[in-house]
Amino acid sequence: MAQKAFTDNLLKGTKAPASGRLELSDLRCAGLEFRITSGGIRTFSFRFRDPASGAVTRATVGRYPDISLSKAREAADGMRGKVAAGINPVEEKKRERGNATSKTFDVLAARYMDEHARRFKRSADADDRNLKLHVLPKWRKLRYDKIRRADVIELIEGIVKAGSPVQANRVQALISMVFSFALDADLVETNPCTRLRKRGVENRGTRVLTDDELRQFWKRAVLPPVSRRVGLALRLALLTGSRCSEAAGIHRSELADLATAGNASWLLPAERSKNGRAHFVPLSELARQTMIAAIDLIGDDDDYIFPSPVEQAGPITGHALTVAMRRMTEKMDGDAGKTWKADAPSPHDLRRTFATRLSALGVPKEDRDACMNHMRSDVGVHYDLYERADEKRRALEKWADQLVLIVG
Repeated sequence: MAQKAFTDNLLKGTKAPASGRLELSDLRCAGLEFRITSGGIRTFSFRFRDPASGAVTRATVGRYPDISLSKAREAADGMRGKVAAGINPVEEKKRERGNATSKTFDVLAARYMDEHARRFKRSADADDRNLKLHVLPKWRKLRYDKIRRADVIELIEGIVKAGSPVQANRVQALISMVFSFALDADLVETNPCTRLRKRGVENRGTRVLTDDELRQFWKRAVLPPVSRRVGLALRLALLTGSRCSEAAGIHRSELADLATAGNASWLLPAERSKNGRAHFVPLSELARQTMIAAIDLIGDDDDYIFPSPVEQAGPITGHALTVAMRRMTEKMDGDAGKTWKADAPSPHDLRRTFATRLSALGVPKEDRDACMNHMRSDVGVHYDLYERADEKRRALEKWADQLVLIVG
């Protein structure tokens, strides 16, 4: 192999061989080589001995003139330093290519869902949905160990500017949880969300449905474009003050004495409750009839009162109720239509309406909190284990009677 002091004039002026290839080595940069094929393709490479085996091998640097002579020498110098440190640059590059596939954010997101969210979180479906809607479209192929604080801010600001500040904060919290999981699993060294303030401004919810809105809600909840099954779940959420995910996931085993008016009840198990406490819900007569109407829509083999049309042997999700409330908007008319469309309510606003109406009916705060499964904050929570079943039944019957008067 001929040795030359490489210059651009030399590299450009050397003619391609008639056949095979011509190889030159650089006198000014140990290990740097230059090849010209008979087709005129000119490339740089770095020749070295494997630190482990001692075998002579070659690492590709790149084509000339795409890679300049100065850049080729910089690359060769860097590789020479790695060889001196006992690293084979070719093997290192292979490992990096493998890591580029295994360290993408979609791989991390899948591990987070399988190893954390679906094992420990009741809101796993919401996490999955937010990842698919807001994060994966932007970050799917990014290496998660290369994601920085600026990347998080850019993603979250995009959601804020799209008019969804509350959603932006939820996504930011989710990303932080994903990276906390990665940190615990020793996959990353830092969480880019640490001490990152919320980007979206949240206003405390004050939405309560008016009588006109309640009348239209009750009627349109079970009419197209909302399915009757989902509409009945929404009615139950309003009647019981339950969260949408709790109402959507009712299992037959959670119901008792459904055939007996005045005794029918629903026991929300601790594992489905947001605060991890089982919640006894007496069913008013209107709620009992609503539950029976839902059961009439399912088969004897269905375990859930509101079975999913998508997931076999599973219930609908709370998100289905959120979508239904949105779909209802297009059918609202009159004064209720104006207020509904100006500030479309969510399923959580049904729960706020329930609490507000109980207060207006004179139901004491202790009974309202019991109906909503709110945790007491005073020291008595450790000693007072009374479930207030009778008080809750009276309060829920009172609300059902009021609702009957409103919706006619």
